[in-house]
Amino acid sequence: MPGSLNVDVNSVVSFQEITEDTVIAICKLSDTLSPQQQKMVAPNALSIAQAYFNKHFWFRAIYADDTPVGFLMLHDDPEEPRYFLWRFMIAGPYQGLGYGARAIQLLVDHVRSRPGAKELLVSCEEGEGSPEGFYKKQGFIRTGGMMGDEVVLALALDQWISIQ
Repeated sequence: MPGSLNVDVNSVVSFQEITEDTVIAICKLSDTLSPQQQKMVAPNALSIAQAYFNKHFWFRAIYADDTPVGFLMLHDDPEEPRYFLWRFMIAGPYQGLGYGARAIQLLVDHVRSRPGAKELLVSCEEGEGSPEGFYKKQGFIRTGGMMGDEVVLALALDQWISIQ
């Protein structure tokens, strides 16, 4: 449940499917973000709803041990060499514990296993609450492109070295 810190920096990070039993807890994670962060990422409930109407969206809850701590949604089209991290969030109480970085590592390993995957893209707004610095620490670099008001960053999968 958001706010319960029964996890620590040594917790095992994993992706789990969202079920009827877990969907409410995953949706409530959005409420734990700062007001600035809430402006940067759509609520998990909206993302989950969108995923059910797009066959190329792959989405998972991010867990630390048995505790839900975040959410991600990937645009996964095996006919394209570029994969796009559409949504990514770590709940407020769990930020700064390394879960986001470990989730990105797991995601990159997942995308690298997909047919023809060459690059992982993400976009984000600039300004207070922006996750751009986090993505850059994970190895993403600006492409110079824009998606609406958001800057686009890319991670070349052939240059990624997993630290797991």
